[in-house]
Amino acid sequence: MSNFAQLQSIFKRKGKASRAERRNNLMGYLFLSPWLIGFFVFTLLPIVASLVLAFTDYDLFTPPQWTGLANFQRMLFEDRRYWRAVKATFYYVFTAVPLRLLVALGVAMVLNRDYKMISLYRAAYYAPSIVGGSVAVAVMWRQVWGGRNVGLINFILQALGLPVVNFLANPRTAIWTLITLAAWQFGSPMLIFLAGLKQIPIELYEASAIDGAGRWGKFTKITLPLLTPVIFFNLVMQMISGFLAFTQAYLITAGRPLDTTLFYALYLYLRAFEIHEMGYSSAMAWVLLLVIAFFTALVFRSSSTWVYYESGGIEK
Repeated sequence: MSNFAQLQSIFKRKGKASRAERRNNLMGYLFLSPWLIGFFVFTLLPIVASLVLAFTDYDLFTPPQWTGLANFQRMLFEDRRYWRAVKATFYYVFTAVPLRLLVALGVAMVLNRDYKMISLYRAAYYAPSIVGGSVAVAVMWRQVWGGRNVGLINFILQALGLPVVNFLANPRTAIWTLITLAAWQFGSPMLIFLAGLKQIPIELYEASAIDGAGRWGKFTKITLPLLTPVIFFNLVMQMISGFLAFTQAYLITAGRPLDTTLFYALYLYLRAFEIHEMGYSSAMAWVLLLVIAFFTALVFRSSSTWVYYESGGIEK
């Protein structure tokens, strides 16, 4: 066979292979098409639309009018209620997130034992997180912290002969009803902590016991350092969730009293769907995105000084 004939046969085989590859690729894209359509229609397109609307005056009923940076100027320099929402959100995030992680870690350490029916206890402690963001739980929590004549907490205070408190109407205590709810929803980080605790070699605890280390020494020298990657993951996820908190404040306190529980996401919702300022709320959404990105990057940046990886020590 001549060289020319050999080249022809090679190109024919490649052509057949390429046609088969194109057919396989087409089938792959067909299987992916529901997800791709959903991503472009319900995720990417709304993101781009909100970015455009952030620079407009739009109320859902009339065509948007371009206003440039007017929404951002109004947000940062004219809207006092906006800054009250920022204050309430930051207070909630930097209080509720550490408290939830502490409770989750404590419960995980308690459940990291070989007790009878331990799986049942783990499921029971995780259950509140399954329904934690639901309307039913928010309504139940509102009843727990109810006013002077209702509410489980006030019923207990009355039984003890103590004065009752209208927790939901008191500016000093209203936000703490939401913080305690966040701490009660410790199931998800608890399971992740529990998985991390299971990965710590038991030999390390045995060796430290031989060296005379106590419980506190084992916790600070073994458990905590080896658990820092899990703490890092939980911190990032719970911090993002805290900035996006909405359901609790909307159903339990509605941002009252005196806007002390007016979370950022709640105020964004009120501006968008009650006042119909879609352009202004879009600008608020993008500011929230930048704030979350900043604090997430800050946590990632700081992780090199405190996150320990067993294979390579502190992250470089």
